[in-house]
Amino acid sequence: MSRIISVANQKGGVGKTTTAVNLAASLASMGQEVLLIDLDPQGNASSGLGFPRDDQPRGTADVLLGFRSLDEVVQPSWYQHLYIAPSTRSLVGVEVELVDLPRREQRLAAAMQRYARPLDWVIIDCPPSLGLLTVNALAASHSVLIPLQAQYYAIEGLGQLLDSISAVKRDLNPRLAREGVLITMADLRTNLSRDVESQAREVFGRDVFDTVIPRNVRLAEAPSYQRPIIDFDPGCRGAVAYQALAGELLQRHQRKIAPATFQVAK
Repeated sequence: MSRIISVANQKGGVGKTTTAVNLAASLASMGQEVLLIDLDPQGNASSGLGFPRDDQPRGTADVLLGFRSLDEVVQPSWYQHLYIAPSTRSLVGVEVELVDLPRREQRLAAAMQRYARPLDWVIIDCPPSLGLLTVNALAASHSVLIPLQAQYYAIEGLGQLLDSISAVKRDLNPRLAREGVLITMADLRTNLSRDVESQAREVFGRDVFDTVIPRNVRLAEAPSYQRPIIDFDPGCRGAVAYQALAGELLQRHQRKIAPATFQVAK
């Protein structure tokens, strides 16, 4: 059975899309069948895999509005085991159009129930907001992975997101759980990053992943080349960290961890 994880934080610039893309790619490198769903109108997850939103004739907006099935918009990426449901320009105005539609919060969940391809993981990149797109993602997911930037006031800013998760769990999706909190953009040579990590572990306990994602120039450069970090520079600290995160996730859910072999699909 596939596990569906939303990567969400209403604050921008915390490594949300970087995490969605590189976690999905790292899981695929370990032989897992993975679908990355881009629900962010900015389309950065799509372009990060070489599918710029302006070039896509169909995408997640069509699914939410009922024009196409998820099977019709999912495309194989350039890499083995990794698929993508891309963002398009149309996603920008979808929240307005969803307002008057029936079951507006559960359009993605319904589409995923009809999706035919067997998968191990579905990773959903949410927009940096708590509107209907994020609610659709949460309503369709088993759990939420929360990237937390290593800076002051980061934890205080999570209150609204945690309230939204609780509301969706209560009203729409009783199975929804917290997958974990991921410390991102950390420089553990500094007191600031160490303090934020310590505070996060004090507040969230075992929900905080052991893996910490470092500040890494190569990780920041990879999106401009439209490649995940494991393909762009597999030996850099960022790539090693996301491989470790994927391994930790597989271990949490007692799934087989295979050696990483990230290959272009034939």
